[in-house]
Amino acid sequence: MNKRVLVTGGSGFLGSHLCDRHIKDGADVLCIDNFFTGSKANISHLIGHPHFELMRHDVTFPLYVEVDQIYNLACPASPIHYQLDPVQTTKTSVHGAINMLGLAKRVKARIFQASTSEVYGDPELHPQPESYWGKVNPIGPRSCYDEGKRCAETLFFDYYRQHNLDIKVVRIFNTYGPNMHPNDGRVVSNFVVQALKGEDLTIYGDGQQTRSFCYVDDMIDGFVRMMDSEKGFTGPVNMGNPGEFTMLELAENVLCLVGGKSKLTFHPLPTDDPRQRKPDISLAKEKLGWEPRVRLEDGLKETITYFKKIVNS
Repeated sequence: MNKRVLVTGGSGFLGSHLCDRHIKDGADVLCIDNFFTGSKANISHLIGHPHFELMRHDVTFPLYVEVDQIYNLACPASPIHYQLDPVQTTKTSVHGAINMLGLAKRVKARIFQASTSEVYGDPELHPQPESYWGKVNPIGPRSCYDEGKRCAETLFFDYYRQHNLDIKVVRIFNTYGPNMHPNDGRVVSNFVVQALKGEDLTIYGDGQQTRSFCYVDDMIDGFVRMMDSEKGFTGPVNMGNPGEFTMLELAENVLCLVGGKSKLTFHPLPTDDPRQRKPDISLAKEKLGWEPRVRLEDGLKETITYFKKIVNS
């Protein structure tokens, strides 16, 4: 019998690529999404496939299905989206984790939590290892996401300790590529869409804050390796590209690839926006044999090609 894989948030950016990967690998895939930020367009090519099923469902409500593996990716992940309804964002992370952990416990499934580098907040340690506890503002405008994800990790490890649940936890650093939402406010999609439209690129702060950008194919490969790793290796594991770029460097890369006459405009830095973010991926290398392989320039080319179709449609 084919492996039965559940992907929550399966029509979103990462979820849709994960569904593609498991269909390609011969699994039966159940994709669930409430389509708050996900798009049917991301998985439309899979609809009708004999091993793919799509269900509209919100993870804040229980789900009763029979599966072997659960990837819990459901939650808006960009500030523009998760700050629209911060209470619901927290509920998605916390109630969603409780419901998916309950499902995993009932059916004895292995369960994967898509956590985030945001659990480190605005870090005082650089780069960030998994042992770092972070510096998070618990009452700021970003805390609905940051603290929601931190609580979800707590629940995963309590289910592991209390119920011996088979868990896998990954902390995702900035990821980009096709299927990103064009209006999610993330820096890569912002820069690419603005450049393609001939608009000026929006830089927040002085542009010296840094991020590390991982192409989506590398990230999905890491997810699968983590899910298939030995039982008892729970993580959390950092996944991201340790190559670090300032916002100004990223903007220059995008402008070089897109061309045009866009200029840079500078705006105040949003509240609690981290100044630097770079993963220590030593654990992923050691335990999973994983590290990113796609260069920023090559990944940006694929991303620009994807957004050209949207901007020109």
